[in-house]
Amino acid sequence: MHLAEMRTLPQALAMLLRVLHAQLSALWLCLAPFSCWLRGALLPGRSPPLLEESAREPDGAEVPTVPTSVNYHFTRQCNYRCGFCFHTAKTSFVLPLEEARRGLTMLKEAGMEKINFSGGEPFLQERGEFVGKLVQFCKQELKLSSVSIVSNGSMIRERWFKRYGDYLDILAVSCDSFDEEVNVLIGRGQGNKNHIENLQRLRKWCRDYAVAFKLNSVINRFNVHEDMNEQIKALNPVRWKVFQCLLIEGENTGEGALREAEKFVISDEDFERFLDGHRELSCLVPESNQKMRDSYLILDEYMRFLNCRNGRKEPSKSILDVGIEHAIKFSGFDEKMFLSRGGKYVWSKADMKLEW
Repeated sequence: MHLAEMRTLPQALAMLLRVLHAQLSALWLCLAPFSCWLRGALLPGRSPPLLEESAREPDGAEVPTVPTSVNYHFTRQCNYRCGFCFHTAKTSFVLPLEEARRGLTMLKEAGMEKINFSGGEPFLQERGEFVGKLVQFCKQELKLSSVSIVSNGSMIRERWFKRYGDYLDILAVSCDSFDEEVNVLIGRGQGNKNHIENLQRLRKWCRDYAVAFKLNSVINRFNVHEDMNEQIKALNPVRWKVFQCLLIEGENTGEGALREAEKFVISDEDFERFLDGHRELSCLVPESNQKMRDSYLILDEYMRFLNCRNGRKEPSKSILDVGIEHAIKFSGFDEKMFLSRGGKYVWSKADMKLEW
């Protein structure tokens, strides 16, 4: 072998080693996350690092909150005057139907699975046609897993079920007492209409048109000692949401408020005693003030997320203007609280084993 060849051989080997090292390094970068996950999965008592880090982007930034379940209060107008109402008629604004559909489409694209339409009273707008069109759009076009409405029930007619019942998974009707005098005292009444009799009609229509029936009750000073066990058993709702009366600055208490809810407020101990008296009901879903403040994604009539953590409703910018990812950062949403209060459940009527 010539001397020149002997000198270039080490150089050639060095170059070859550098190429192999670079290729192995690139391969290791591809396999490292999997190897870390596998090592963590195989070692008892340790969570896989890849799963622990899944809540963050590669640069360490937090992954945007997914709006899995959204409550859209598209109107503040109501025909009742419940003394503790914490979403009062401070505006009469309602988005045009096409703009509302645009916002709902954005939410679907961001991961929304469930939408709940609320108010105010949702059936006031166009005598229920507005919310009916939104319900149909969300189920038929967006193909959401669950579409629900919260209503006082006073304006719902059977013809609405005939037209839109197929697209609605859950109807939640608000009823705080099975004593009509108490309902009137609270403000949940309208002329000579009997709230409880109407509730019974709605229960029958939900059964006739295959809509899951849910009941919402706000526990306050005027109903906290009421025994509702027999009436709830007879109605047999899929869920009975029991809320503790909540004060929201600027809504039902304080400067600029349209209600004075202080006289309705009960203590945490009183709320727990009411719950204890109804624990045997499997449909009972209790929600204290703390759970309510942090665990709901609420959109107002302008499609702004409302942050209730500080005891008042502080709005983000509209999702229609700045997008979901930016607006949701200001929602104050606590996903862990959402899950712990049972926010994720079997919410599609197609998956419910119900005898209609």
